[in-house]
Amino acid sequence: MCYQLELRHLRYFLAVAEDLHFRKAAERLFISQPGLSKQIKEMEVGMGVKLFDRHNRKVELTQAGEFLKVELKNYFSGLEHIIEHAKLLNDGLLGDLKIGYVGSAMQKIIPDLLLAFRKHHPKVLFNLEEIDNQGQIDRLFSHDIDIGFVRLEKIPRGLKSIPVLNETFSLVLPKDHPINDENFVNLAQLKDASFILFNEKYSPSYFENVMQIFEDNHFTPNVTHNTIHASSIYKLVENNFGLSIVPQSLKPSFVEGVKFIDLENIPQRTVLSAVWNLNNRNPILKNFLEKIESHKDKN
Repeated sequence: MCYQLELRHLRYFLAVAEDLHFRKAAERLFISQPGLSKQIKEMEVGMGVKLFDRHNRKVELTQAGEFLKVELKNYFSGLEHIIEHAKLLNDGLLGDLKIGYVGSAMQKIIPDLLLAFRKHHPKVLFNLEEIDNQGQIDRLFSHDIDIGFVRLEKIPRGLKSIPVLNETFSLVLPKDHPINDENFVNLAQLKDASFILFNEKYSPSYFENVMQIFEDNHFTPNVTHNTIHASSIYKLVENNFGLSIVPQSLKPSFVEGVKFIDLENIPQRTVLSAVWNLNNRNPILKNFLEKIESHKDKN
């Protein structure tokens, strides 16, 4: 065809496809609106494909346009990863691994994994970011992270997971609270207390699991605070705003002002899983998954 597509034309299309507004897209691209409209029109004529339906001031993607938008987003994401990998090779590194995690994974699991992995793969760059469960799922699909560590019972199709740690819970109390390891019998002793829990949005399945602990003890907790950060929970407990229940792996060796009672005799367990996109082509990921498989047997 006489019209030759260039990389900039694809970026122009993607900007309009995301904004569904030519003026806004033009401003974002720092070009004139008439110029952008002309480029898109030429692109449609050159491809022989209608990409947008234009109705007065309303712009909609055609079926072909929707397809192209999805594929181009994946294309540009892959292109960015290729360029990043080339830069790493230039710097003497073999690659990088982008890791998402919930807070409890950073207490022991991830540090131990990274130390073990680095012994045999010293030229790998790790990028780590604490992200909530659903955020990790979204970013695995968009390939913004290579692997996540989540607390979710169900994983969407297209992703795969392996359990890394199966653990019980710990009760968190102020250091001077009269209940301790010696006189603790069950949670029913604390039915009149206030509780600080992880926000239900953090992981609905995890939240239901914790609520089942209370149900087994025949009371509904008075939940006065919700948060997504363990550090906030510990600070609130320390200052007598309430008690909490957290995964055992979130129990650090020492936190000033609080104490822990392990709930070993309850049936509830919480599973920390590693999850990744089956379409991920990062060669470092395969080696990292092998390390996880060998590491999880030790927990």
